[in-house]
Amino acid sequence: MERCLRLLLLLLGSGLGSAFYLPGLAPVSFCEEQKVKDNCKSQIELLVNRLDSAESVLPYEYDAFDFCKDENERHPSENLGQVLFGERIASSPYKFTFNKNETCQKVCQKTYDPKSGVSALDFIKKGIQLNYQHHWIIDNMPVTWCYYFEDGQKYCSPGFPVGCTITADGRVKDACVINSEFNKKDTIYLFNHVDIIITYHSGKDENWDGARLVAARLEPKSYKHTGDKAIKCEGPPMEIPKDLTSKFQITYSYSVIFQENDTIKWASRWDYILESMQHTNIQWFSIMNSLVIVLFLSGMVAMIMLRTLHKDIARYNQIDSSEDAQEEFGWKLVHGDIFRPPMKGMLLSVFLGQGTQIFIMTFITLFLACLGFLSPANRGALMTCAVVLWVLLGTPAGYVSARMYKTFGGERWKSNVLLTALLCPGIIFADFFVMNVILLAKGSSAAIPFGTLVAILAMWFGISVPLTFLGAYFGFKERAIEHPVRTNQIPRQIPTQSFFTKPFPGIIMGGILPFGCIFIQLFFILNSIWSHQMYYMFGFLFLVFIILLITCSEATILLCYFHLCAEDYHWWWRSFLTSGFTAVYLFIYAVHYFFSKLQITETASTILYFGYTMIMVLIFFLFTGTIGFFACYWFVRKIYSVVKVD
Repeated sequence: MERCLRLLLLLLGSGLGSAFYLPGLAPVSFCEEQKVKDNCKSQIELLVNRLDSAESVLPYEYDAFDFCKDENERHPSENLGQVLFGERIASSPYKFTFNKNETCQKVCQKTYDPKSGVSALDFIKKGIQLNYQHHWIIDNMPVTWCYYFEDGQKYCSPGFPVGCTITADGRVKDACVINSEFNKKDTIYLFNHVDIIITYHSGKDENWDGARLVAARLEPKSYKHTGDKAIKCEGPPMEIPKDLTSKFQITYSYSVIFQENDTIKWASRWDYILESMQHTNIQWFSIMNSLVIVLFLSGMVAMIMLRTLHKDIARYNQIDSSEDAQEEFGWKLVHGDIFRPPMKGMLLSVFLGQGTQIFIMTFITLFLACLGFLSPANRGALMTCAVVLWVLLGTPAGYVSARMYKTFGGERWKSNVLLTALLCPGIIFADFFVMNVILLAKGSSAAIPFGTLVAILAMWFGISVPLTFLGAYFGFKERAIEHPVRTNQIPRQIPTQSFFTKPFPGIIMGGILPFGCIFIQLFFILNSIWSHQMYYMFGFLFLVFIILLITCSEATILLCYFHLCAEDYHWWWRSFLTSGFTAVYLFIYAVHYFFSKLQITETASTILYFGYTMIMVLIFFLFTGTIGFFACYWFVRKIYSVVKVD
């Protein structure tokens, strides 16, 4: 128990510390070997991270492949977000001295024989066929591989492939296009050599000692080295045999060149990576498209509020005597039933509590990301911040759930608080646990260690659940929310509804507009998760987040008004499901993305993709449903609070 508590405190400390880290506050200075000082070192260490692929959801640690390993391997401390994302950083045998160029240096040599080396070599071949990518780090920067597309556009990838293949019909796959020597059919080539270029700012006319690294690029190459000692980085490429019938050797090597460039500032050293991702124009198109939808909905709501309702309410309130009374119609006829408690009020209140928790967590996380606290330089900070915030926001979840449940007239407060604390998190954790078992069975680096699972449970039951109980205590302690109109004892009969005013068609239509505001941004988010592309456009994401809030609110209000005019007063669940149905469109888009953008064929990867997608869909459902519900709740209270009813 003591070890679990220590691990919990460590995770919380690392999470909070990383959440408030601004890139640029901790630069490292380097100098030549003969000029080493306390604040200036000469040794540059290259770290290796997990290997992943767009054709498989299963990432693997660097040590899972039979590459060169550091004799004194170290694993830098990782925060909670890195562990949950499956990052596994370790030291490597690639070590450089600042400003010391090296050519064709041997790193290690691997020998495979038919008796004991088949499985290790087969694992490397499988990784090449699935296009697994190395991810190397120098001075907390990704070592990038920059290349040009057919249209001349330059792209700098934070990873580079293990190798490439030529199919049996002569089709060149993946990175084999970079070298015309890769031309033998049905052959697998291994990139066993890298040319590394490290660019640095010399520090001249600056207020620091030494130089600072501003870029690290490499070019993967393949050489069939001969000899055990002296090697030459030239000759034919390294082919991996289809069948291992005799001893087979692979020699890994590197060359490193240092280049001075004082025009690149250390604070902007990530720019060349981000600028190669030309997504800005598409993002602005997405924003403008979303703003048009928002303006349309705002105009509709304004027309209802300022014309229809304003005139209707003014005329209705001018009736002082029963002699002048006119026959009621539309939404005014259901004033005696509009606040009748909904069916399954317990479940609705639990969803609202969890949705409130997710909304506050998302808002704070995106706000901090916009300020730069959760940039790509701070690995794992985004996930760490989100998890820690969710744990600490149990109080508003319990308060909202208890207050709404009491308003619905519920009396089983113990069931309410337990379901609020355990239902939705329990579903997510159960899904997450099943996915983790699959990852463990496959030996993937994304599998969460047992200690971390225990720490997550300790955070859930030790912090989140008590805070939820505390919020529920204050929620039940207060009086139920008073409604502006009384509820009749006998429910009013709802007239026959047309097709468009029936619940299901309205709910389906309600999710289309909010989804239309986010689907372009959703494409980049899915790319960052499944295609392992870097995501950094948090300003756009925050703006789309605000647009989504407005769109969900206005679409729900419009449909709620149409249903009230049709004398259907069952608006509680309908308002939640109308905007919550956006999550169904998200799931449909995720299915489309899986079949159109990814090349996943493994059963385990398919299960993992849809398992994690279901977690995203559930969270999004609670978030959007809560937004729509409270917008509609405000609207209904607003219009019925100004109507004089007996």
